Amino acid sequence: MHGWIILDKPLGLGSTQGVSAVKRALRSGGYGKFKVGHGGTLDPLATGVLPIAVGEATKLAGRMLDSDKIYDFTVMFGVQTDTLDAEGVPVATSDVRPTMAAVEAVLAQFTGKISQVPPAYSALKVDGERAYNLARAGHEVVLASRDVTIYSLSSPVRGGGPAQLVEGDLRERNGFGEPPSTTVQADGGPPPRAGEELEEAPLPHAPLDEVTLTAHVSKGTYIRSLARDIALALGTVGHVTMLRRTKAGPFDLSSAISLDKLDELARGNALEDVLLPLRVALDDIPALSLTPDQAGALRQGRILAGIAADDGQYFAELDAVPVALVEVEDGDVRVVRGFNM
Repeated sequence: MHGWIILDKPLGLGSTQGVSAVKRALRSGGYGKFKVGHGGTLDPLATGVLPIAVGEATKLAGRMLDSDKIYDFTVMFGVQTDTLDAEGVPVATSDVRPTMAAVEAVLAQFTGKISQVPPAYSALKVDGERAYNLARAGHEVVLASRDVTIYSLSSPVRGGGPAQLVEGDLRERNGFGEPPSTTVQADGGPPPRAGEELEEAPLPHAPLDEVTLTAHVSKGTYIRSLARDIALALGTVGHVTMLRRTKAGPFDLSSAISLDKLDELARGNALEDVLLPLRVALDDIPALSLTPDQAGALRQGRILAGIAADDGQYFAELDAVPVALVEVEDGDVRVVRGFNM
């Protein structure tokens, strides 16, 4: 059991609770004890893709933190909360309600490389303390701005539009294409998601109480901060009322399972059916086939010399069995992360 189980995290469940659920499933299914970890925090008030690493895949969990992600999120206008989501208490109000035309006009300002201030209620550390602990204790929390990249930002109802960063080569390299929700149909809207009716697009000049957007973002991006800043740019205030992650690195909702499905598979000793290979998390890295002698040398931490491969990282394997994540430089191969499989 070395690989990835992708949860469709429900509302109210924390990421560490998701890890605990997989641990329980492994125990109840009789699989024994394995290391388990998550590939990036997802707030309890958010739902969607939560990659859970099992066994040797936990050695790659940190790489998931650096991956791009795609979110659907709803901004409610007129109220800003201290947490920037529905869990907080109001700290500012406004009677201004933007139109869809106004929303679409400002999205381009938030596409590309931008600077944003993380929420005070975040897991970032200030003088060794979590920011959210300080904020809950009543301390004023001032976090430094950070540079992030918004690759695309659009309304799923009305489709893509001008707020699309043209960096197709970067998206391809990271395993991302345009999210399906931003594919415009002939009638100007996106195709409905499975099991959903096509939402009617709001009139462009009618005032909106809320708007739902899709964002493809780089690591370190806070959607709550993005929602706050969009509302402020529209001359009002706002907070996030819905947040759903639809893709994290190479993982999307197509491979995600519910907690009920997880329990069902565990009871039937069938978790292997949804365990994705360790290799999937490195789908942007080329494979390097090894001989038995070469694999043995790498497992002993030795350097391979004279390998005919371009410089860069590779997924070294012996007969499809993962051996190590390696770095090639001037024909020398060094282990970055070894796998005990």
